[in-house]
Amino acid sequence: MAGIPFDQRDGVIWYDGKLVPWAEAKVHVLSHGLHYASSVFEGQRAYGGKIYRLQEHTERLLFSARELGFEIPYSVEEINSACELLMKEQGLVDAYFRPVAWRGSEAMGIAAQKNTIHLAIAAWEWPSYFSPEEKLKGIRLDMATYRRPDPATIPFRAKAAGLYMICTISKHAAEAKGYTDALMLDYKGDVAEATGANVFFVKDGKIHTPKPDCFLDGITRRSVIGLAKARGIEVIERVIKPEELADFEQCFLTGTAAEVTPVSEIGPYNFVVGDIVKQLVEDYAVEVQPKNAAQAAE
Repeated sequence: MAGIPFDQRDGVIWYDGKLVPWAEAKVHVLSHGLHYASSVFEGQRAYGGKIYRLQEHTERLLFSARELGFEIPYSVEEINSACELLMKEQGLVDAYFRPVAWRGSEAMGIAAQKNTIHLAIAAWEWPSYFSPEEKLKGIRLDMATYRRPDPATIPFRAKAAGLYMICTISKHAAEAKGYTDALMLDYKGDVAEATGANVFFVKDGKIHTPKPDCFLDGITRRSVIGLAKARGIEVIERVIKPEELADFEQCFLTGTAAEVTPVSEIGPYNFVVGDIVKQLVEDYAVEVQPKNAAQAAE
């Protein structure tokens, strides 16, 4: 269904406790979530009929809502079951899932404590975020103008819709200049992340990655750190200055959508798609696949 607008696709969406036809999964134009960004979401993938780290994603969804001051009226178990039901009803095996929760339209204004909390889950087939050709040679990143804000000013541990506004602006600006994505610094001017993925660097056989102290500590990020350590590769989480980019040999991004994606260029800095990055690409591909038919059927 590539190229078909998302509001015109076929199938069903899980919406407030029931499956509804895709085209009928609508929100009102005066929903609080649209005007004041009181909305949280997740991105998760299924491989071979198994949703990777579903429990962690669902727990983070509920946590994100609480960070924004509301409770999603469904339990982890109910949301997990809804995702599994949706995968079955949609006939999906390898797919992307987008749970999203938001405040409704009962009141319009900054305060909306009594607004209904809605939850919807959509799922669809979705290939790699970057093309195989891009992955093989590494993607090119621009340097973003906007920075990740001070953690005292935002609920940075939440996967909240409003926090992605500067990411969209930055990615659009990068694409307009022929890049695939952009690297964002943090409010102190240190390296933070890409617009929708965490970033890692390799030097002298060790992996270096920014401490997630003002941006999301990704679930895929944690998975890949575990894979690297299982290989005996040292992973150092620390402050990384932008001028250090000149000294790193390899670079890659991680995320549910990005998976493990090599980077060949960030602004004026170049990197090779080396052995460590290639190994982690392979290890992650193995990690996300169900280990046997019984696991896929769980």
